[in-house]
Parts: sequence; C-alpha cells; structure tokens
Amino acid sequence: MYVYNVINKMIITKGELMKQSKKFKVGMYGGKFMPFHKGHLYCVEYASKQCEKLYVILFYGSDQELEILKTRHEKWLQPEDRIKRTRKACEKIKNVIFVPMDVTKCKLPDGSQDWNAETDLVLNACGNLDAVYGSEPEYANYFAKAFPKATYVMIDNKRTTFPISGTAIRNMTNEEERKKWIV
Repeated sequence: MYVYNVINKMIITKGELMKQSKKFKVGMYGGKFMPFHKGHLYCVEYASKQCEKLYVILFYGSDQELEILKTRHEKWLQPEDRIKRTRKACEKIKNVIFVPMDVTKCKLPDGSQDWNAETDLVLNACGNLDAVYGSEPEYANYFAKAFPKATYVMIDNKRTTFPISGTAIRNMTNEEERKKWIV
C-alpha cells in the first residue's frame, strides 16, 4: 500500500509511514544532570525516538544540588555549565526542546523541596504529557501522582548500556576518566 504525502508531495509506503509515527505526542525527561553524561544522552535519544516532541528539563537550585555545591566547586557542576552542555547536546536532536528550570523557590513552609510546585512548573512549560522518562524505579509513584495521564517509561534502569551515574562521575578522582563520560 502506498500513501501520498500532500505536505511533502511524495509517495511513501505503509512501512515508511509506520516508521514515521511516534508512540507519544509529548514526553519529558528531566534531572539535575550533575553532570550531563553519556547515559543521560542515551536516555534523551531513546525518548526522542518515541515522542513527537520531547522536553528535556534541567532542574537547578534544588536542595540536593545546593548541598553538593557546598563542597564541590568545579566548573562542570555549576548550573551555567550544565545548562550550556545539556543545551548543546539537545540541539542536535530536532524534536527535543531544552528547558532549564530554576526550582530554588519551590519550597514548603518548613523549607524543604516542594515537588508539587516543581510539577506545576513542568506542566506550565510542557503542557499535557503523554510520557515521562527516567531510569529510577523509585520515581514511578511520584510520576503516577504528578502526571496521571502520562506513561512512565524507564530506560536502562540497571545502567547496562552506559554503566555510569552522576554520583559515580563526581566521585572519580581521575580527571581523564571523568572526561570520558561527560557530554
């Protein structure tokens, strides 16, 4: 079976049409990206293949990040550098929209992080989400509550494709080894 694509004025086969369709309209993949590494890039590439539009959100200013930055002052951990690196990596994928998101004011009265306020920021930036991507099983319940209409898709949660984490990179003492993982 052939289909005439009016917009591009070309004939495509049914198989080619199926390859073009995406599983989800709008997806989101987010994190602190301290630093943005090859495992993160793999997740972005994987999710972008399933979504018509994928938002990649770099959350900065969280309590956890600020705690790390109290003792770690390297340039590659600073928000400005992480934003620059992540933006550059995302620009190479045509259906990805990069959003740096300041969460410093998302606090509860006791001063702790307010994830519900962060959820509102995400929904304001992205609109309705069909899919939320991550690698952490412990986020499944939060995502189900925060984005009830979205499917939580875990990508390589055992880190077999890229056996690395931001924590592992921050703990590396060999600068050359660290550089191999950072995007």
